[in-house]
Amino acid sequence: MTRRHSRVLLTTATLAVALATLAAPATASADPQARVFMVNPVQSSGDESLTDQKDAATAVPGSAYALAALRNLDSSGGLSGKWVYVRSDTGASAKIADVGTYTRKDDQFEQVMAYFWVNEAQEYLQSLGFGSELPGANDRAQPVRINQWGADNSFFTDKKAEIRFGKGGVDDAEDAEVIVHEYGHAVHNAQVPGFGTSEEAGSIGEAWGDYLAVSVGAYADAKYGWPRRTDLACVADWDSVAYTSTAPHCLRRVDGNKVYGDKVGEVHADGEIWSRALFDIRGALGAREADRIIVNAQFGFAPDTSFTDAALTTIATARKMYGTSAADTVRAAFRAREIPGV
Repeated sequence: MTRRHSRVLLTTATLAVALATLAAPATASADPQARVFMVNPVQSSGDESLTDQKDAATAVPGSAYALAALRNLDSSGGLSGKWVYVRSDTGASAKIADVGTYTRKDDQFEQVMAYFWVNEAQEYLQSLGFGSELPGANDRAQPVRINQWGADNSFFTDKKAEIRFGKGGVDDAEDAEVIVHEYGHAVHNAQVPGFGTSEEAGSIGEAWGDYLAVSVGAYADAKYGWPRRTDLACVADWDSVAYTSTAPHCLRRVDGNKVYGDKVGEVHADGEIWSRALFDIRGALGAREADRIIVNAQFGFAPDTSFTDAALTTIATARKMYGTSAADTVRAAFRAREIPGV
């Protein structure tokens, strides 16, 4: 995922008070309670003036954090579990006993964020039936590396099937939507090994990552009762403050008006065509039905799939799972993007 600034200051005393009154977890849990961002600080606060300020703890309000359970940990004593493990990191590794104390000034905070949000994303897929009534979608322990890439960029590499999160500006693993976007690539690769060998397939991959990020963030907000004070369709509101000068700060959007004729041959730009179609399907069918169709259809994609072939596969999947009316709704979303042959 190629990628790329504003502000509000709290005094240290104010921050301490705010951190003492973190949003409570939804239910009591024996799992370690970790401090995480409620998706990201811009989204939960609605404050478009926030900036990185060189990883300063005072750069974001204490109310941007919540305590949430780190589920599915194994017995290793580190950030390693059933669905994700931190393979390497900068600085010292996070201590499970301290996961409720880290803030963004600590390298360990990003390790905790990566663990929590990759696990959350897989749990969301599991809640849709993947891994039970439907095939598993990357239902394995996903390796991640934190701040191991010395640039403001993060990526999934299929050679090792691992995710690497970059640093610079807002460090990438501080924004849940960046974390889940990259996990989306891992999901695609697990469903179709080597996915993304053509420009259109690559565009679908970027679109799916953006869409999954939005979908998982909305799921977590609803589950935990977290606030969302920015537009759902705006992707990575926090990470993008470093390189978008106007508000709202969005890495990309999933509700744009691009159509097939607007293709420019760059996967992130062209992905906004496909992500709008997915977002429209969600709006018409509801999140659960839409996401069961969207994810299940991806098992039928080819590594070099075209927009047309992927759209037809998704329509056919909708018909098989939910009938003609759902298929017609999915077809309408793709036709609105003027994708040929649908």
